[in-house]
Amino acid sequence: MKLLEEYRDPATVRLLADAVARIATKPWRLMEVCGGQTHSILENGIDSLLPDAITLVHGPGCPVCVTPACSIDTAAGIACRHEAVVCTFGDMLRVPGAATDLMTARSAGGDVRIVYSPMDALGMARSDPSREYVLFAVGFETTVPVTATAVLRARASGTGNFTVLNAHVRVPPALEWILRMPDCAVDGVLAAGHVCAVTGYEEYEPMAARHSTPIVVTGFEPVDILQGILMCISMLEAGEARVENQYARVVCREGNPAAMAMAREVFEHADADWRGLGVIPGGGWAFREDFRSFDAASRFGAVPDPPDPGDGICMAAKVLTGVLEPTCCPAFGRECTPGSPLGAPMVSSEGACAAYFRYRGGGR
Repeated sequence: MKLLEEYRDPATVRLLADAVARIATKPWRLMEVCGGQTHSILENGIDSLLPDAITLVHGPGCPVCVTPACSIDTAAGIACRHEAVVCTFGDMLRVPGAATDLMTARSAGGDVRIVYSPMDALGMARSDPSREYVLFAVGFETTVPVTATAVLRARASGTGNFTVLNAHVRVPPALEWILRMPDCAVDGVLAAGHVCAVTGYEEYEPMAARHSTPIVVTGFEPVDILQGILMCISMLEAGEARVENQYARVVCREGNPAAMAMAREVFEHADADWRGLGVIPGGGWAFREDFRSFDAASRFGAVPDPPDPGDGICMAAKVLTGVLEPTCCPAFGRECTPGSPLGAPMVSSEGACAAYFRYRGGGR
């Protein structure tokens, strides 16, 4: 508790905010990549402590938000056809696919169960060999090693009724994709500390140099975020672009090699569809050849991508890439609310639009 209090100390927060105000001489736009950081910023009013010249924009860092609709439809279809028990995290239940969602599938008689770890799903499969069990696996590099562990243990134990509907994605290619955009509105980046705890940050170093964009690995408490902002603004004001690590108490440059080795043993990098952004080269994970027998999409069939309906009134893609603030979307708080979301950032409770709706009262 003492540790948390130190990183939430109001006096330290004020000192850091004042330091940012002293050194900022130009308008700068910083993107925090993770939805958890977005929620912390809004919940603690961090954006209101900064000088007007500093603008915080929000990235695509919510795995539930960016899970493609076709994956949700595939999971719901497997459950509704009674081909398998579908196991997933609780926050996936009400996320809409193109045709349905898992809550509706469960209401229609499909066996959809909430798990807290991929190992829970494997345990169910082992204890009930008469049925097929599918883990609907979503998440960034923080969860891929755990999914890989479940697959490795399933193979070691000969558990043949356990498969994975893989929707894991990778953060660095998505950030690279955003920084390459012709209308990129990002001057500096606050990278997600929990992802870097697993991956390390070596991959970000050439990216920072290539795009002349400073990147600071940042934590989630108010002091973490303001210190990350201060480090990023300091580099921008000095005309420097490198990777710095604010979250050194958790993250080291090489990350967690054992966890990443586990992930790479089962999966390899692959192009992947990010909801709201489209297909990002190298933005996901696919089963290696030796492990494709665990691929639920191959065993049960996958729902193809639906036709692109276009952006319509929803401006999700611009919100996810930091071009537009959520409250500037014409649908925000009107046609689009957490109870009836139109786009990915409002779909999940961790999305940027959902954060604005929660902490800014759904107002504009």
